[in-house]
Amino acid sequence: MTSMRRAALITGLSFATLAGPILSTAAEARDRSSTVTTQRGTYSGQTSKSCAGGTCSREQSVTGPNGKAAERSGSVTKTAPGSYSYSKEATGLQGRSIERSGTVTVTPGN
Repeated sequence: MTSMRRAALITGLSFATLAGPILSTAAEARDRSSTVTTQRGTYSGQTSKSCAGGTCSREQSVTGPNGKAAERSGSVTKTAPGSYSYSKEATGLQGRSIERSGTVTVTPGN
């Protein structure tokens, strides 16, 4: 996998994945981990999600057989009906990171 593909994979944090649970009023948290062994070695990954008070956040990391890790995190906050603010950050295997933030307004369709 090329560096560009890896970066796109790591930085692709889905707004819909984070924003969907915001509609729920109950506090919620989930943790998940997994391990995969390939011909190149063993990779382990962890994901943590939580939602409370109109904000949902998510953190993910993958560690490869060489001990290097790629990480990404993000959050979405409902600021008004149909309006959300978001932020996300990703750090690749070489330690380079990228950050994004902004606002989204959802207009219901007919």
